[in-house]
Amino acid sequence: MRRLPALTLVALTLGACSSGPTTGETAARPLASAPAVTNAEVPGSEPAARGLAFAQTHCSVCHAVAAGQISPNPEAPPFEAVANTPGLSLATLTPWLHNSHNFPEKMNFAIDPDQIDDLAAYMITLQKSDYSPPTQ
Repeated sequence: MRRLPALTLVALTLGACSSGPTTGETAARPLASAPAVTNAEVPGSEPAARGLAFAQTHCSVCHAVAAGQISPNPEAPPFEAVANTPGLSLATLTPWLHNSHNFPEKMNFAIDPDQIDDLAAYMITLQKSDYSPPTQ
């Protein structure tokens, strides 16, 4: 039962991911001190780098996908905040992403299983032991 709050938060925050920007929408706005992240800067692995590329293309319309960014949609928390949810792990995030398409129309999305593994690998790289949410 302890995983339920973390999975609920992930469900509410990632459900708004989309297939890409539409007319008039913009990508996540970085804070002045946070430069854009490139695949070469993603720590860990090739899957994490592919996950970042996927997130930048498909999720950044609503969510800040890199550390230190502000989400363009105020209702869509930054990936960094999601990744630092207490109890969240690769073991809890990956299965949720596999089954995350059962939500209201506004939050309905599906991700190819290979891309889910990459996205989860990237999101886990955003975990920090000293994380504190930004004040807005």
